[in-house]
Order: sequence, then structure tokens, then C-alpha cells
Amino acid sequence: MDTTNPNWFLKARLKTRQLLLLIALDDYRNIHRAADELHMTQPAASKQIKDLEEMLDVKLFERLPRGMEPTIYGETMIRHARMALTSLALAHDDIVTLKAGLTGQVEVGVIMTPAMALLPRAIARVKESAPLLRIGVQLETSNLLLDKLQHGMLDFMIGRIFDTGDTSGLIYEELTEEPACAVVRPGHPLLERRDLKLADIAPLPWIVPPHGSILRYRFDMMFRRASLEPPANVVDTTAMLMITALLQQTDSLHVMPIEVAQYYASLNVMRILPIELPCKMDAFGIIRHQDHLLSPGADLLLRAVRAAAKEMY
Repeated sequence: MDTTNPNWFLKARLKTRQLLLLIALDDYRNIHRAADELHMTQPAASKQIKDLEEMLDVKLFERLPRGMEPTIYGETMIRHARMALTSLALAHDDIVTLKAGLTGQVEVGVIMTPAMALLPRAIARVKESAPLLRIGVQLETSNLLLDKLQHGMLDFMIGRIFDTGDTSGLIYEELTEEPACAVVRPGHPLLERRDLKLADIAPLPWIVPPHGSILRYRFDMMFRRASLEPPANVVDTTAMLMITALLQQTDSLHVMPIEVAQYYASLNVMRILPIELPCKMDAFGIIRHQDHLLSPGADLLLRAVRAAAKEMY
């Protein structure tokens, strides 16, 4: 079979059932359980996989004594099978909403900083012209969002792209860098200081992200580059309810992106300490699939994000 032809699956008569079987085998790693899930006999399921392997002229699964493991070819087909079926499911949802007089569904992923101001501004702008467009927002870390994007669960995302992992086929449009700052409770005595240095705040109690996070690494390195030991009196957490409660009840400091801090400062929850920290996160931007055709609603939101970013950054 000539798989160099972009429409090879038409000649191969690729069946939706084969795509479902690929996903079931990935979930269960057992041909019997996968066949049961799809209400097929085991011989019929085995033949479907064998036919697909012959079409592609590759081995998709390793047959092991205790089950089946996807090869690198199998993992590739499984990922595209999930994307194809997700796209079909979204197509059905779009048809249903259009029949109901709505204008479709958009799924966007976002990390914390652009979730504070950039995305809300873009959504507000879109809602002015398309009030019935349903917009789903998923707030997660970049790694989790990238996985969802790769599996076709998001139209696009606003986050970071890393050197590690498979990022082939993705388009990245950088928006801005993400500087960090120190925040404290309103009324904190350090807010009156205008000559603060890193040496002054290193011995103080801090609320910081846990080890392994990018911001914690940059935070610790900030002190080490200044020949200081990173703060030892720390509470490790990223839970904002816990962070805001601890800030209110103690004189602790917390490190966070400036844009996030400005949002909470506007609510009178915290104040930004008057010291410029030599600490920043990597830039974030818009990430989408190169070969994913956006729906009109998703394209409308994407253009609104670009416009809002141009105004803000």
C-alpha cells in the first residue's frame, strides 16, 4: 500500500471500527478486553489489526505473553486515531448546536498568567459579536495542555512549548515573557521599604512552588547567582486558596508572575513588594496544530487573543 499518498486511507478503506480498536487496545493492552469493549469476537479484532498492519506494512503491536504493547508505529496511529475520532465527535457537537440556533463550541487551554487578563479580554470581545458561541476553558500546566492538544481535545492553547517531548506538527506564536515578583499581604511592614535587596528578603519566610517546577528552579537560582542561600523557611504549595490564606495570616512572602499578582492586587488580596526580582519564566504563546482546520468560532477566538495580546504586550 502506498502510504505516501495523503489519501492512502481511502484506498485502504480504513474503517472507523479499526480506529476504535486501536484506542481500545491502547487502553486495555489486551485483545480480549478490547474486543469485548467493542462487542467483537477476538478473532475478528485480531483480523482488523492484522489487516491494518498489512495496509501500512509495519507492526503496530508487540504480542506479549500478558498482552499487547504498541510499537512506535502503533503509538503514532493511536494518537492520530484519537485525534480523528475527537474531531468527528466535535463535528457532531457543532451540527447539534447549529441546528439549535447556536454557533458552535470552542475548547481552549490556558496557563495561569494569560488566564488572568489576556484570555478573559479576548473572550469578552468575542462574546460581543458571538454571544451564543460556547467557549470551554481548561486551566492546566503547559505539559498537560500539550498532551490534550496532541490528542485533539483542544482547538488551541496558550502556554509554553518545551524542547522535550514530541512537538512536531505544532505552530508556536510567542506572545510575551513572564517576569516574576514578590507579593505580601496588605499592610505588610516591608511595603514601606524602597531600598530592598535580595539579601534582605532571603532569610524571611516564603510560600513557594514545589521543587521540580520551573518557577521554583528560577527562584532558587536567583539567590544563588547573588551568592545567597535560597530561603530555608518555606511552605511549598501552588494552591491559591492556601497561598492567600497564609499571606493574610502571616508575614510570609510569595513569588508569582507579575500579571497574576496584579490581578490579585486589584482585588486587594495582596500587594506587590517594591523590589525588582531578577527572575522570570520562559515566554508563553499560542500553540496549535499545523494541520488542524479551526472552526469559525475557534478562529474568531484565536484572532481575538492575538488582538488582545497586541494591546497588552
